[in-house]
Amino acid sequence: MNNAQIAAKFEMLADLLEFQGANSFRIRAYRNAARTIESLSQQISAIIEDGSQKLTDLEGIGKDLAEKCQVLVETGKLPQLEELQKKIPQSVLAMLRIPGLGPKKAAVIYKELGIATLDELKQACIEERVRALKGFGAKTEQTILNGIDLAATAEDRVFWARADHLVQRLRKHLESVDGVEQLSFAGSYRRGKETVGDIDILTVADSPTAAMDRLGEFPDLDEVIARGDTKMSIRLVNNMQVDLRVVPAKSYGAALQYFTGSKEHNVKVRGIAKQLGMKINEYGVFKIEEDGSETYLAGETEKDVYAALDLPWFPPELRENREEFKLAETGFPELITVEDIVGDMHMHTDATDGLNTLEEMIEAAIAKGYQYIAITDHSKRVSMANGLDAERLLAQWKEIDKLRSKYEGKIEVLKGLECDILEQGGMDLPDEVLEQGDWIIASVHYGQNQPKQQITDRIIGALENPNIAIVAHPTGRLINKREAYEVDLEAVFQCAKENRKFVELNANPARLDLNDIQCHAAKLRGIPIGINSDAHKIDGLDVMRYGMMQARRAGLTKQDVVNTRPWKEIRKLLGRD
Repeated sequence: MNNAQIAAKFEMLADLLEFQGANSFRIRAYRNAARTIESLSQQISAIIEDGSQKLTDLEGIGKDLAEKCQVLVETGKLPQLEELQKKIPQSVLAMLRIPGLGPKKAAVIYKELGIATLDELKQACIEERVRALKGFGAKTEQTILNGIDLAATAEDRVFWARADHLVQRLRKHLESVDGVEQLSFAGSYRRGKETVGDIDILTVADSPTAAMDRLGEFPDLDEVIARGDTKMSIRLVNNMQVDLRVVPAKSYGAALQYFTGSKEHNVKVRGIAKQLGMKINEYGVFKIEEDGSETYLAGETEKDVYAALDLPWFPPELRENREEFKLAETGFPELITVEDIVGDMHMHTDATDGLNTLEEMIEAAIAKGYQYIAITDHSKRVSMANGLDAERLLAQWKEIDKLRSKYEGKIEVLKGLECDILEQGGMDLPDEVLEQGDWIIASVHYGQNQPKQQITDRIIGALENPNIAIVAHPTGRLINKREAYEVDLEAVFQCAKENRKFVELNANPARLDLNDIQCHAAKLRGIPIGINSDAHKIDGLDVMRYGMMQARRAGLTKQDVVNTRPWKEIRKLLGRD
């Protein structure tokens, strides 16, 4: 059993335990183990065989989980999981993805109404049978009904970050085939959409058979769906579909353009081609002659394909038929890159819910070449994260003051805080404390179901506070899990502009908040955007690239982003110098 299969078993076990209402720490342990195992470059089976290594040396893998890994490698089965699967149909797990439902209420619905699918649950809500259950009511029933479509989508699409991890493995696997001349990944993955439904692979290869045979040897293969002379479709153990197309060199650029999409972008391109007396498809660009015959014009590269239509090459992230054709007339902006980022201004340490110490986070940031970072642990309202009260916060800032001399010339460490905006309005800590910091983030973690005006007023109140620099993850959404709370972003943006404040694009792949459209709206209003990792451990700093993909989809440049600038310049933007 390979790593992906082991990780999938642990994820399923966590889902089933959550449905049963098991201990949350136990559930989290299985999910953390799944992430650790899925990201390993070395197979678990190889570690077991190597007497010099121990599974318990891996982050989040204790004795019990190590034993379960061993059982899975040796037998391909996990008795605990099989026992749970006998009790709970796998189809009911989709209910856990409904925002606001929770495992306990999902279990009640399953046991009391015998509902095992989302379709059955939707019908029960329409028939008003759910509200009759003890502890539910009409409001809960409507919330469930509103969230069913989101839960259904969550089954079909994964975070771009997870798709990216898979793509890198597929690339390495296929590049080893002799005769593969070109290899690209298309579709929503290439466009950088925050979620991806399937993986499209295009290649030019001497032997289509050899390329498809190699795909059939991919370790995560569950089944071959179809195979022809030049196309092969497989399903992986995580249920994701992968389509491989082997195309001739003369059509490679055309196929890449076609299968990258989006559908809306391609419809526009086809319309332009038609106006020019041409036709464009996955095989190339063709001139339609007077007798109806077709003459091949271009297709080897995407640049050639667009040039044949008198168009520039379009950055894949912008191909959504929004403003890219208008931009094509004046020239595309130079989109931001990871290399443009010189600091990370949202991260946590083990003082609250982070896993690494203050110095470990500083050292990791130095290794990334950052000029500065802000240490922004939670404030006391987030009690589940052991948030900081005034005394503990000031003690941390005092420690940062001491460390500054140690790291002088290497990195600037800012005294920061992620300060909660209280449900009734106002900040979680007094101004006389906050004013001693360098970089105070405001965020909403509680009261997310409040009316739109109330939440908006809370955020505006925070932005009007002179000690606040930025509002973090401004809509509170969690991709595939929780919808954004009701907030008037127009009013928030206006307040940020008037008060010389910033808004965040949180790079955590589960958040990516603000989304691409909202980031573009902030850009149009001239509001600087901070792209931050919200890291809770050292390798959490690496998520910056996911935020960068979202930023590129929004059309952001280096000039639109706060933390591409030196800290002194940021202070000026805030009006503090």
